[in-house]
Amino acid sequence: MKPSTLRTARLALNGLQKRAYSQSSGPRHLMSIADLTPAEFSSIVRNAAVRKQAVKAGQTPPSLSTSLSGQTIAMMFSKRSTRTRVSTEAAVTMLGGHPMFLGKDDIQLGVNESLYDTSVVISSMTSCMVARVGPHSDVANLAKHSSVPVINALSEDFHPLQTIADFLTIHEAFPSSKPSGPGLGLNGLKVAWVGDSNNVLFDLAIGCVKMGVDIAVASPAGYGIPDKMRQLIISSAEGVSSPGKLSETMVPEEAIKGADVLVTDTWISMGQESEQQKRLNSFAGYQITNDLAKRGGAKEGWKFMHCLPRHPEEVADEVFYSPRSLVFPEAENRLWAAVAALEGFVVNKGSLLQ
Repeated sequence: MKPSTLRTARLALNGLQKRAYSQSSGPRHLMSIADLTPAEFSSIVRNAAVRKQAVKAGQTPPSLSTSLSGQTIAMMFSKRSTRTRVSTEAAVTMLGGHPMFLGKDDIQLGVNESLYDTSVVISSMTSCMVARVGPHSDVANLAKHSSVPVINALSEDFHPLQTIADFLTIHEAFPSSKPSGPGLGLNGLKVAWVGDSNNVLFDLAIGCVKMGVDIAVASPAGYGIPDKMRQLIISSAEGVSSPGKLSETMVPEEAIKGADVLVTDTWISMGQESEQQKRLNSFAGYQITNDLAKRGGAKEGWKFMHCLPRHPEEVADEVFYSPRSLVFPEAENRLWAAVAALEGFVVNKGSLLQ
């Protein structure tokens, strides 16, 4: 895909006249993994791993705990959250900063005042805005008018912090693949996504393509990847010597064949509660079980991941609570993903290759 086509795809998804948040004259923002080069993405995952290892070994660098000293990070959450809120507040505190939580009862983006006004005012008083929103245009417009970095903590289109945590988890689970040079050494691995095509999948797929990891997606008819998002995922292979390949099917067994990692997520996202019965009917047969993995021919040492919260219809207990499951290390890695993102975009001002 030509660079101009890639830019057009990103613009359409962000709902902006121009990607002001990536201009050299302003702060750099994290809206999606699509905003990162392969080298930058692998660097931020590696930094998350380094920080995790150091802290757990009791060897926290003195500079780490003071890097955000005297700085306030605004956490603007339009949607309820457990892992994202806890991991972000803990990360800001670990870096010596002050997390200021602004929930839906404190601030309503674009309701009582415009996104422009909100962005200009809050960015004038803080060092970063971490936003968990509904429409992606909300976080994109915050970034457009902000004088400080904006980190997307979840929108309807993307979830970059989850993807950083997911790749840290995969990186840890497949140590024999780790190279001595740059990159994550995950080339040739295969991820199978079984379930609804959503924001978590979109950034995960972009990350897979950039890191040389194949990703197969199984979703029922009507729940597949939208055309614009597919275009963006495929275009992420640009400049990658051995990109991962995206494949799609409506048959879970086909996606699972030869997979190293099986992934699913909720079938009913926030705001889709009225579709509950329809969705449960549509996703019948998509529950991840040992039998499904066997029928599909997953690799012998396959692992399971889920960003949580989990519902029993999505994955059986025999998998979720088994030694194959990486869900709890994956959840913890949200902390280290937040640490790495704050360091990269706030402390290092978007210079990720340090």
